[in-house]
Amino acid sequence: MQNKGLIKVFAILFGLVSLYQLSYTFISARVEGEAKEYSENLIADTDPEGRDRVEAAYIDSLSTQSVFLGIDYKTAKEKELKRGLDLQGGINVILQISVKDILNGLANYSKDPVLAQALSDADELQKDSQDTYLESFYEAFEAIPGDNRLASPDIFANKTLSEEINFDMTNAQVKPIIAQKIDESITSAHEVLRKRIDKFGVTQPKIQRLGSSARILVELPGAKNIERAKKLLQSTAQLEFWELYKFEDVFNYLNDANSVLADMQVDETPEAETQTDTTDAVSQLLGGQDADGENETQTSASPLFDSFVSMGGTGSATLAVVKLTDTLDVNAYLRTKEVLARKPQDIKFAQFVWGKPYLNDDGVEVTHLYALKGNRDDVAPLGGGVIVDASQGYDNRNRVAVDMQMNGTGAKIWEEMTAYAYTNQSQVAVVLDDIVYSAPGVSTGAISGGRTQITGNFSVLEGADLANVLRAGKLPASADIIQGEVVGPTLGKEAINSGIMSFGIALILVLLWMIFYYGRAGIYADVALVVNILFIFGCLAGLPGAVLTLPGIAGIVLTIGISVDANVLIFERIREELRKGKVQKLAIKDGFNNALSSILDANITTGLTGIILLIFGTGPIKGFATTLLIGILTSLFTAIFITRLFIDRYTTNGKPLPFSTPLTKNLFANVNIDFLKKRKIAYIISGILIAASLTSLFTNSLNMGVDFVGGRTYTVRYDKDVNATEVSQDLVAVFGSAEAKTYGGDNQLKITTKYKVNETGTEIDQEIERMLFEAVKKNLPSTMTTYEAFTSEDSGRQYGRMESYKVSPTIADDIKQSSILAVFGSLIVVFLYILLRFRRWQFSLGAVVAVFHDVLLVLGIFSLTYKIMPFNMEIDQSFIAAILTVIGYSLNDTVVVFDRIREYFNEHSTWKMNRIINSALNSTLSRTLNTSLTTLVVLLCIFTFGADSIKGLIFALMVGVVVGTYSSMFIATPVMYDTVKKRGIDLSDKNEDEEEPTA
Repeated sequence: MQNKGLIKVFAILFGLVSLYQLSYTFISARVEGEAKEYSENLIADTDPEGRDRVEAAYIDSLSTQSVFLGIDYKTAKEKELKRGLDLQGGINVILQISVKDILNGLANYSKDPVLAQALSDADELQKDSQDTYLESFYEAFEAIPGDNRLASPDIFANKTLSEEINFDMTNAQVKPIIAQKIDESITSAHEVLRKRIDKFGVTQPKIQRLGSSARILVELPGAKNIERAKKLLQSTAQLEFWELYKFEDVFNYLNDANSVLADMQVDETPEAETQTDTTDAVSQLLGGQDADGENETQTSASPLFDSFVSMGGTGSATLAVVKLTDTLDVNAYLRTKEVLARKPQDIKFAQFVWGKPYLNDDGVEVTHLYALKGNRDDVAPLGGGVIVDASQGYDNRNRVAVDMQMNGTGAKIWEEMTAYAYTNQSQVAVVLDDIVYSAPGVSTGAISGGRTQITGNFSVLEGADLANVLRAGKLPASADIIQGEVVGPTLGKEAINSGIMSFGIALILVLLWMIFYYGRAGIYADVALVVNILFIFGCLAGLPGAVLTLPGIAGIVLTIGISVDANVLIFERIREELRKGKVQKLAIKDGFNNALSSILDANITTGLTGIILLIFGTGPIKGFATTLLIGILTSLFTAIFITRLFIDRYTTNGKPLPFSTPLTKNLFANVNIDFLKKRKIAYIISGILIAASLTSLFTNSLNMGVDFVGGRTYTVRYDKDVNATEVSQDLVAVFGSAEAKTYGGDNQLKITTKYKVNETGTEIDQEIERMLFEAVKKNLPSTMTTYEAFTSEDSGRQYGRMESYKVSPTIADDIKQSSILAVFGSLIVVFLYILLRFRRWQFSLGAVVAVFHDVLLVLGIFSLTYKIMPFNMEIDQSFIAAILTVIGYSLNDTVVVFDRIREYFNEHSTWKMNRIINSALNSTLSRTLNTSLTTLVVLLCIFTFGADSIKGLIFALMVGVVVGTYSSMFIATPVMYDTVKKRGIDLSDKNEDEEEPTA
C-alpha cells in the first residue's frame, strides 16, 4: 500500500479531532450531572420544580466560568453532540403560517364578495390538493364567473400596495407580486419566531423554514414547559388599544337581550349570525334539547343574567363577571340573530370581548365581560406596531406587569386616547390576541411620552414571555401546529439507557465473532471497527446540524454490520488467494485490490438510498440517514486503510497471519451448490409468498399510522398492567373513535384518535388531552388525580402521558407523497447505477425484481402479523426508512454477487454461463452468510434491548436482511440469467459486441 505515512497522519489527526469534538459533550455532561446532584441534595424530591430551578441556577453560575482546560459550560453546551427529542425530551412542531390571513391583510381585509368566495373555495380545494394555498387561491379566483381582476381597487390594487400594483395590471402581472409579498411575510414570521425562541431558555433550539413553503419547523430539545412553548409559538401577539363602553352605556341592551331570550320558545333554535362553535350551545341552552331531541333543561326566566356571577356597576367598564365555563353560553346568547337585531344605534359597532381569566376568592376560574368601542372598519385606534420595547416589571401594588415604550406616532395617539379617557372618566382596554389583559382608568390626565403598562395576574415567567413576544413583534398571520411531537424527559432517559445497552451488547458480540472467525486478523478488524465508531461520533459532534436520534443509534449499530461486511469481503478474498497457492504478501495485496470493486459498489448503492432518505425524511429519520451515510464513509476508510496498516505491519518480515481459526479454516471452502438448478423451486416459493402478501395487503391492509392518515397519538403509562380492550371502550365513549394498543410492557398503551383532527390550536390540544385524562384516569395511580399531574413534564415522573404526537391530514398527505417518491426514486436511481456499472440492463432488471420481491414480502409480513405482534407495527416514517434500508441492503448483497460474476467472465472465458454464475454464488456464499449473520445479531440486540418506539423499524430490517440474503442468491441472479438465456455471453470488461443468442 502506497502513502502509508500520509494515511497514518490522517488517521491520527482524524482521531484526535474526533476526541476533541466529543470532549465538549463530556464536559457539559459532567457539569449537568454535578448540578443535578447538587439540586437533589438541597431540595426534597417532593418539589421537582424547585429542583429544576436550583439546577438551572447552578448551571447558570458556571455558564462563563472555566470548568476544564479553559472551556466554560456555555461553550461546551454549544459544541456538544446534539441529541434529538427522543433522547432528551422536548417539543418538535411544524407550524403552518396562514397564507389566507396574509392574503386578507394584503387586500386590507376587503369585504369584496369575489375575494371572499375565492378564499372559501381555496379552503375546500386544499383538503384534497397538494398545491400550495396560493395556487389553490388563484385556481379558485379564476374559476369564479365574470371578469374578475386581482388588480381591482377592492382587492389588491389598494392604498397599501399602490406602489407595486396599479389598476391596469393583468392577473398574470399581479401574481408574482403577491407571491413575493407572501414570501416576505413568511420570512418575517420566521424571524419573529426566532427572536421569541432565543429568549425561551433552551439550548440548541432549531428553527427552519421548510423550503419555500409556508411551513416552519421548530425544535426545542429539553423544553420542560410544553404548554408555555406552544403558546409562545402560536401567539400572534396582536396587541391593540381600544376605548371601552361603560356599564351604563350597555346595560339597557343587555337587559333587552335577556328579555328576548326569555321570551323565545323552548323548542326554537334561533339562527346565529356567527355559528362558529355556537350552534350546539344555542340549541341546548335555548331549546333545552340534546342531540337526540330529548328535553333535558328547563327554560330560565333570565337566561343571560343567570349566566353571570355578578353584574358590573355604574362607571365601570366591566359589564359582568362570568365563570370561564359559561363564556361559550354567553357568546351564543349575544350572537343570536334576535338579540343582535335589538342592538341600538349608539353601540352598533360594539364588540363584546373577555378579560384574562383568574381565580376568584372561592377558587373558581372567572373572567370579565367588556364592550369595545368598535367602528365600521373594525380597526383599533392604536395597534401594537408602535411598541419599540417591552420588559417585565412590577406595578405600584408590586404585581408582575409588562412595561412598554411606544414610538413617536404611537405616543401621540396614546396621549389623545388617555386624555379622552380622563375627561370622560372611562377606561382604555389593552387587548392581546382578542383578550383584555388590563383596562386601566386614567386619573392624572393625559399620559405623554408613550409609556404604558399591562397588568393581568401574571406570573414572573408569563410576564417575561409576554415582554419577549411584544419585543419580537407580532406574527403577520396565525400559526397553527399541523404536526407536533412531545417527548417527556423520562422517555428520553430510558431511550438513552436502552440505546447504550443495545449498542454495547451488539458491539461486543460482533467483536467476539470476528476474532472467532478470522483469528488475529479479526482483532485488527475489531480495532478498525472501534476506530470507525470513534470517527462516526466525532463527525456527529462536529458537523453543524447533525443530531443523534434513537433511529440514529440504530443507524450506527447497522453501520457496524456495514463495516464488518467490508472486512469480511477483504478477508474472504485473501483466503481465496491463499488457497490458490499465492504467497502471503501477494495474497494480501490481491485480496484488498480484488475486494475493492465489490466494496465500493455495495456501499454506493446503500449510500444512494441513504441520500434519498436524507432528502425526503424528517426529524429522527434524518438522524438515521445521517448516521448511515457517515458510517458508510468512515467504514470504507477504516476497513480499507486502517485494517491494511495493521496487517502490513504485522506481516512486514514475512510473519504468517492466518485469516481463520482451526474451526473456520475450510468452512464454505468446497461448497458446490447448483443455485440455478434450484431457481424454479425458488420462483414457486417466492410466488406463493408474494401471492399471500398481496392477498393480505388487499384484504387485511396495513396498520397505517398517523403519519399517513392524520390524527393524534399518546403514550400513556400506568403503575399496573391494564387491559387495552377495556381502555379502548372507555376512549370510544369519550372520543367516539379511538384505539388503544399495548406498547412495550402491559402497563403502557399507545392511544390513537382522529377526534377533531382538522382543528388546530393550543386550546384544542388541551381540550383533547383533558378528555383523554378523563377517559383513562380510573386506571392511573391513585396519587395522579389532576390533569396537571397527568401531563407534567417533571423529569422524575414515571406515569401519565409520557409522549404525544399529532399530524394534520394536510401534512399526512404530504408525508405519504414524499414516502412514495422516496421508494420509487431509490429504485430508479439504483436501476440506473447498476446499468451504468455493469452496462447491461439484465443486471438492473434482476436487481430491481429482487428489490420489489423483498419490499413486497416485508409489506406482506407486516400486513399478516400486525394484529398479533406484541409491539407497534404501524406504517409510519420509520417504516419507510426501514424499506429504503432494506432496498440498500438487498442491493448490497446482489451487487457483490454480480461483481463476482463479471470477474469470473473475465477470468474463465471458456466456461459455460451456468457454471460461471453458480461458481460466483458459491464463492461469495461465505461472505453473504457471514455478513447476514452479524447484521442479524446486531439487529436482534437492538430489537431485544432497544426502545419500544423503534421495534417496528428493527423488525422490518430483520425481515429485510433475511429476504434480501435469499433474493440475492435465488431471485436477482436467476432473473438476470433467464433474461439472457444463452451461454458464453461476454460480461467481461472488453467492449466487444455480444454474439447472437443461440436457440
